[in-house]
Amino acid sequence: QVQLVESGGGLVQAGGSLRLSCAASGLSFSSYNMGWFRQAPGKEREFVSAIDTSGGSTNYADSVKGRFTISRDNAKSTVYLQMNSLKPEDTAVYYCAAKLNPWGYYVGGLYNYWGQGTQVTVAS
Repeated sequence: QVQLVESGGGLVQAGGSLRLSCAASGLSFSSYNMGWFRQAPGKEREFVSAIDTSGGSTNYADSVKGRFTISRDNAKSTVYLQMNSLKPEDTAVYYCAAKLNPWGYYVGGLYNYWGQGTQVTVAS
């Protein structure tokens, strides 16, 4: 049974930082490309960041570029999202996701597995 479990969310003041983690089990983690998505209340889910199987290639939404950093530790089957300079508009539930294919990193429908999400709230 595949499980993706996010942690690290919480309440933070604008300008602050959080580090999200997503621990994977039940799959060959190093074979999966990983992504982070988010969904704010009343809005559609949106792509945030993605990383390839080796960690050598990363991608970011324009809205988070320069502030967020994605990384992975294949030995720990975990992907991270370091979020700095947080803004109130970053408030959302953040989801990690895993997919085997290497293309379409920004397309949520191409991901095979999803976590349950972790809430991030940025106060102004």
